[in-house]
Amino acid sequence: MEKTVSIEDIQNFEGKYPKQLWHLSLVEMWERFCFYGMRGVLAFFMVDQLGLSDQQSNLQYGAIQAFVYAFTFIGGIFADRILGFRKSLFWGGSLMIIGNLILAFSPHDLFYIGITLSIIGTGFFKPNISSMVGELYHEKDNRRDAGYGLFYAGINVGGLLGGAMCIYLGKYYSWHLCFLSAALVMMFGLGTFIFTKKYLGPIGISPLLHLKKARQKVAEISVYTGSILCIPLIYIMVKNTDFTDYFMYTIGIIALIYFLYETFKINDKKAQYKLLAAFVFIFCYFIFMAISEQSGGSLSLFAKDNLDHKILFFNIDPNVVNNSVNSFFVIVFSPIVGILWLGLYKRKIEPNTVVKFGIGFLLLALSFYVFYATRFFANAQGISSLNVFTLAYLLLTLGELCLGPIGMSIITKLSPKKMFGMMMGLWFLSSAFGQLAAGKLGAEMSSIDNASLTTKLIAYTEGYKALALYSLIAGLALIIFSQLVKRLMQEVR
Repeated sequence: MEKTVSIEDIQNFEGKYPKQLWHLSLVEMWERFCFYGMRGVLAFFMVDQLGLSDQQSNLQYGAIQAFVYAFTFIGGIFADRILGFRKSLFWGGSLMIIGNLILAFSPHDLFYIGITLSIIGTGFFKPNISSMVGELYHEKDNRRDAGYGLFYAGINVGGLLGGAMCIYLGKYYSWHLCFLSAALVMMFGLGTFIFTKKYLGPIGISPLLHLKKARQKVAEISVYTGSILCIPLIYIMVKNTDFTDYFMYTIGIIALIYFLYETFKINDKKAQYKLLAAFVFIFCYFIFMAISEQSGGSLSLFAKDNLDHKILFFNIDPNVVNNSVNSFFVIVFSPIVGILWLGLYKRKIEPNTVVKFGIGFLLLALSFYVFYATRFFANAQGISSLNVFTLAYLLLTLGELCLGPIGMSIITKLSPKKMFGMMMGLWFLSSAFGQLAAGKLGAEMSSIDNASLTTKLIAYTEGYKALALYSLIAGLALIIFSQLVKRLMQEVR
């Protein structure tokens, strides 16, 4: 009989990484292939195949992405309270596969139905695998940051492959094949989880094991049934972006009240301060996402119309670059940035987490000033340089590396264990509002119907200049107030 793995066996591992981290990173890699592949084709598909205007497409993109991330908050709560991380992940992955198969069968007629199932599925899948990574480590294990770094690399390998392959298949072969590839890869990811979950010991099991089997089943079936009943509601709200706004503002208020209730219910003042510090990071992540997530909306449409096909000595589709170069740069520069922080730490001059977030915003500002500068490299037809566009993405990636990998880690460090799922859900909910804001900002830039390519170039780059200024202000504010946030964090680095 196979020996049961205990939590102590998992957490008292030798070396840099527990073996379970490799399994979870592989599962996440395939799920992110599916997710980033889909994200990268949304705005393009809606304009090119469904006949939406650039403005409508940006709003629709923001609404879809907002729902994806909003459901991670809901999924995190149900995983914490009823399903456990494992069952939640399996249910979410299954819905994502069905959604993509529907899209593969009839991408034009069943687009919103397929997208709706993918939204609900991602909500149940995404926050839980991140939370399981946190549980592989003791609360004071300094190797946790390195673990999230590897996990982050897995995300970006999936993002690179999915971002490049799905748009390429759709544009040059078949949209049926584009969506089918996402479904097949998700099947592979879910299969990987099924075969490796035995090594996770008690991590991710149902929190209702203390109840009788019958009561446990009723609670679980209620969650499954409730998520199915949500399908027509989400379908309507995704198609009508005004309804999305009402939903998001409502869930935002509820989430804030729930967070404050859970925070002030804790008797420990230090724990309350830590949770307030976590909220500062979550709010900053919202601003960062609102600006950087132009990549799936306005930057996708900018790449579609306003860029040449030359990068260095290569001929390459600008949408493939737009969808995958960020992930490519993360894979290349993530270890370098990690070594840089380690070197600064050894010399006792490593900036604290708040200052790192501030530096991330300053680099984001610089990247959008370079996106703005593409107007100075355009020809008379409004076609600009893919090389300059790619340089802007390099700066954006370096900014992301200052906060992305440490963001999830710092939230788990600042949160009590029983609130991991909820806090990771809040982290992704901040992304949801960031995506919604990104869509609205992109729509503002593309509000002129039937514009010439030159007019589009001027409108988009003016918008990027404004976003650069917002990033600059946020970065400076974080650096100025870093000591105040550091005090809220207590002993957490």
